[in-house]
Amino acid sequence: MVERSTAAVDVADNSGDEPLTAQADQSTADGVAKNRERDTDIDEAQGSGGTEGPGKASPPELHSGHKLARRYRLEECVTRLDGFSSWRAVDEKLRRAVGVHILPADHTRARSVLAAARSSALLGDPRFVQVLDAVEENDLVYVVHEWLPDATELSTLLASGPLEPYDIYQMVTQVSAAMAAAHREGLAHLRLNPNAVLRASTGQWRIRGLAVNAALRGISSDTPQRTDTEAIGALLYAALTQRWPYESDAYGLSGLPKDIGLIAPDQVRAGVHRGLSELAMRALVNDGATASRHESACTTPEELVKAIGEMPRIRPPEPSFTAPPDYQRTTYQQGTYGRQTSHPGATQPVPTPPPPLQSRTGKALKWAVSALLIAALGLGSWQLADALMDQGNNSEDGSQTQTTDDNDKNGDKTKPVRPIKIQNAQEYVAKGGAQAPEDVGKTYDGDSSSYWRTKSFVDGPEMNPAFKPGVGIVYDLGSPQSVSAASIGFLYPGDHTTVALYASDSLTPSSLDSMEKIGTVTTNGTSATVKVTKSVKTQYVLVWLTAMPHADRDQYSGSGYKQAITDLKFTG
Repeated sequence: MVERSTAAVDVADNSGDEPLTAQADQSTADGVAKNRERDTDIDEAQGSGGTEGPGKASPPELHSGHKLARRYRLEECVTRLDGFSSWRAVDEKLRRAVGVHILPADHTRARSVLAAARSSALLGDPRFVQVLDAVEENDLVYVVHEWLPDATELSTLLASGPLEPYDIYQMVTQVSAAMAAAHREGLAHLRLNPNAVLRASTGQWRIRGLAVNAALRGISSDTPQRTDTEAIGALLYAALTQRWPYESDAYGLSGLPKDIGLIAPDQVRAGVHRGLSELAMRALVNDGATASRHESACTTPEELVKAIGEMPRIRPPEPSFTAPPDYQRTTYQQGTYGRQTSHPGATQPVPTPPPPLQSRTGKALKWAVSALLIAALGLGSWQLADALMDQGNNSEDGSQTQTTDDNDKNGDKTKPVRPIKIQNAQEYVAKGGAQAPEDVGKTYDGDSSSYWRTKSFVDGPEMNPAFKPGVGIVYDLGSPQSVSAASIGFLYPGDHTTVALYASDSLTPSSLDSMEKIGTVTTNGTSATVKVTKSVKTQYVLVWLTAMPHADRDQYSGSGYKQAITDLKFTG
């Protein structure tokens, strides 16, 4: 018997004196967490822990291409821990990307996950990433939610530095108001962290994992409002300082120095907005911070919303426009061609143009000038033809010597093309998971039947920067080399493959921005030659794919946008 739940599902059998969130509060890790180590660090850094251990049931054996309810096709596993897995999938019925959490039906937390998903779906608040389906089917429990490819996690935004005061003000205002509305309906988050807060391309802030994230991990709290309020304070603190307000590092942020306690954001970093700094401390005072120079603590999201309303409104920065240069008319347009330019500021009368030559004398003069011009043109043409004939005769006599000299000169300028041997290679991951790091050596083993392949992507041909800006491999040439070109063989033809070369300073570069782009090309076939447009000497070269053709399903992955490199050679 299949039990299915959507945003309109009846939850009467879960109603009673205790709100649904009492079960939904047992939740946790964000469905798109990248690895187990990071999730563990997050738990410790945030000071929260599960109230029950992971279920005894092992995660179901699923793979890319597997379909749920003959509708949701799994594409890529983004999390696998604590007996559950999270996937990026495609809703083939509505032709859109979705996220899916999956766990066995006999998992100890399966019931609470279903209850949390249903209660979250019933809220229907657009400030939260919506739960689209909650199903128990074929010994599986799975929760389907929105996938926002155009949204960016707060942790990603903070990687480049603290946010601007207006952006921080908008974030804390929208998140606090959304959580206050959720708590009024008896729902808590309990896993509110920089990975759970997203900024859409429109500037709106959205929260994912309401109730569900905690239920997946079995996290609960006796004071859920206070827990979520402190979490908002931690988000505000991180946005102001680019530091995590606890001793442990988390979410790519450094923690505070040990044994000094929680210090105000404006003591961590100069230039921090004073009002936002005090607001962060009023929310974080729940964990024992000192509020000596601050007002009373905020212990609920509702109190936090009220405190924000009492602050002076932070307005967006004024747009700065660079004034275009004044339009400069040429002296010819001004009618002063051939005359001295007047002094700036002096008003000059517009000269009256001379009258046309309409008299008999004027007409005679025009005819005389025309005759002289025709005669001059005829004489010039005759002299030019005579000179060309003489030059042709001379070139016949000395043609053999001239050709030999030219060939000698060109021969001196031509540089021989030499192959550059690849010493080592390593896959480069800018965002998301790796593709096939164990197969990078197959791209330069001399065997065109072996290859390194990418996964199958929903978006294409150009890759979605919000989810995956590109995929590629960094090659070690052994020593600094002057690279002139790269010849690349691909497995899949079609529209279209775009590949670029970057000069890197190591086999494991820190970011794409730290490298210099030295060449790019787009091809529809199974081979490409990328010519280096910038002369540079480098030991490490990144081959970076940003667009891939669509290919059918094969033994490794389902249908989608993908590519594979069969062989690669560098020349200098």
